[in-house]
Amino acid sequence: MSRTAPIPVTLLTGFLGAGKTTLLNRILTERHGERIAVIENEFGEVGVDNELLLGSDETIVEMNNGCICCTVRGDLIRILTDLAIRREAGLIDFARVIIETTGLADPGPVAQTFFADEDVARCYKLDAVVTVVDAMHGAAQLDAHGEARAQAGFADRLLLSKTDLAEPAALAALTARLRAINPRARLMDAPFGNAPLDALLDVRGFDLDAILEVAPDFLTSHHHHHQDDIGAFVFEAERDFDGARLEDFLGGLVMVYGNDLLRYKGVLAMAGRPERIVFQGVHMMMGGTPEGVWPAGQPRRSRFVFIGRNLPRELLERGLTGCLQKPVPAAEVGQ
Repeated sequence: MSRTAPIPVTLLTGFLGAGKTTLLNRILTERHGERIAVIENEFGEVGVDNELLLGSDETIVEMNNGCICCTVRGDLIRILTDLAIRREAGLIDFARVIIETTGLADPGPVAQTFFADEDVARCYKLDAVVTVVDAMHGAAQLDAHGEARAQAGFADRLLLSKTDLAEPAALAALTARLRAINPRARLMDAPFGNAPLDALLDVRGFDLDAILEVAPDFLTSHHHHHQDDIGAFVFEAERDFDGARLEDFLGGLVMVYGNDLLRYKGVLAMAGRPERIVFQGVHMMMGGTPEGVWPAGQPRRSRFVFIGRNLPRELLERGLTGCLQKPVPAAEVGQ
């Protein structure tokens, strides 16, 4: 199963009826020259989405009788492993995988699969979470369903479907709300699944070697009328982190709040390390890797982003501040 570099995987989420299958059809019929393995998750003994996919010679695997994020997660590992074995043996050929989850799935546990299982982690690399949001019904779904809020908060790409049917004012309000829930995700209109493929594939949203890009308005305070339980917190610092203190703090943090931490990611300056440390976590799983030295003339400025459910912002602020190296007293400077 080591014939090539890890196979990129796109996790396609979105609430019921948002337009995931329409988007998937769009991707499969585009002339991109790649074969794609599709894993479909359906409730019930007989799935229907497979029949809705346009005729193609792609490899399509259905997972029935459960939600991909809970009871059949073991089946996901089995299917991914089996696909990799068959690909290595030359029985099938595909360049990437798209997993379409049921509309009720929390994408967090699915994403953890690619870090928790050694065989899966060796053969695959989770590229991005793409979430489709219904422009007509999205606001009501966000109000009523925690799964819809989690899907929005976890996304690397947020695609608005049915924008041609939505009232302009309602669409503007929904867009503002999604940006407040997840300001790090790129948000795009995608009526009828029309979105540029280069914005959906090879996103590197889960690549530890990718530099965290913060949009110009990322640090702007967001004020809106909805008290969503999913939100973002950004921490910036000019001083280096103390590695041991940061490890202790984050370890305790995930023990208490791990289930509510959807995504946390950052580019960090660590004391005694010349490299930038790219750090990310999913729920209770986290890790970091060096990503080149800080460029000459660029300040060693850390940025840490947390997206989660009812985040304890004051605790995060105090705890992360306490993990920074103590400033050198003015009297000692130059000695």
